[in-house]
Amino acid sequence: MLARLFARRYFFSPHSRSVVNLISGVSVAAVAMPVAAMIILLSVFNGFESLVRSMYSLFDADLTITPRTGRTFEAAALDTAALRRLPGIEGLALQLEESVLLEAGERQATTTLRGVDEGYATLFPLGGAIVAGSGSTGAGDGGRLVMGQSMAWALGIHALAGADVTVYAVRRGSFSTLLPLENYTRRTLPVGGVFSLDLESEQNYVLAPLDAAQQLFNHPGRVSAAALRTAADADAARLRGAVAATAGDAFEVRTREELRASFYRIMTYEKWGIFLIALLVLVVASFSVVGALAMLIAEKRGEIATLRALGADTRLVRRIFRTEGLLICTAGAIAGVVLGVGACLVQQHFGLIEIPAESFLTKSYPVEFRPGDLAAVLAAFAAVALLLTGLTVRGMIKRYD
Repeated sequence: MLARLFARRYFFSPHSRSVVNLISGVSVAAVAMPVAAMIILLSVFNGFESLVRSMYSLFDADLTITPRTGRTFEAAALDTAALRRLPGIEGLALQLEESVLLEAGERQATTTLRGVDEGYATLFPLGGAIVAGSGSTGAGDGGRLVMGQSMAWALGIHALAGADVTVYAVRRGSFSTLLPLENYTRRTLPVGGVFSLDLESEQNYVLAPLDAAQQLFNHPGRVSAAALRTAADADAARLRGAVAATAGDAFEVRTREELRASFYRIMTYEKWGIFLIALLVLVVASFSVVGALAMLIAEKRGEIATLRALGADTRLVRRIFRTEGLLICTAGAIAGVVLGVGACLVQQHFGLIEIPAESFLTKSYPVEFRPGDLAAVLAAFAAVALLLTGLTVRGMIKRYD
């Protein structure tokens, strides 16, 4: 209690105007800036992570059922009716995908053709990403292709009217070196819609009706995966067990995160790599508190001697100046939190800072503030503050014994 009284007086006294007080104020600002920067950096990274997840959610289902062996399975082998009745499952769609060659005029490009059934649109609503035509593959009226804008440009398609694309797939079970075209099955389909997302999705996915894909790949009645959508309040990881039990041992069930486990793992490593780099900057900035404490202890040599004469031991004197250092750090942390959290919330809700480039994904920098990140920043800073102030006070008070 006595130590806090002395420390507050040193820090807040209106009658004390010295270089030490000025340095203490600078130390507060020096601590506040990296704390705010850490919060903002992590929130911006969260925003980009959520943006990437939302883009992948247009092609990766909440739960995906695939065969344990082989690339395709008979659609009739999966009890889709029982899967749809499971609590927490709101939709199911069958799909068949393989690599193909697209040709429009004299231009060609390779991609993955995904054949989808009529339930696909309810699981993956592309409506907001469609920039031309429709997101429907038109299974009932001959079929259409839905492709990304980058792929359309690569094929020289700038208008949907009269835009026909020939799709080539490798013919299974035969190969001829004399007649190369006989090694492929082909089908010509019109382009019915163009979507705009990230470059990878635009180039890697072209949608077509499931029956057209089955004919093209010579897989009648077979599919490569079943995609399931879970309820908004359901946990896909928890539902996975029930879905796996219903599907049977011949199938494997994976969540969206498990489908791209390596990608999400890299994103996690990047986030905490950024956190550690920012923490290093914070540690360097915290040395200003060390300087302020050292100068304060040097300035208060006379008062330290007076306290000793009044019976104060080394432990009390150290506690006074350690509390002073923690006050400086706390003031800086509070200022940094207010600045960082405030900036994040303003950008998150109003998007004042825009990305200085044309983007079809987002106009402003995506930001997502998470309380867990704030707790991690404060815990790391508290450890740094306790360590630096403790070591500084212990060393300086010994020097002036």
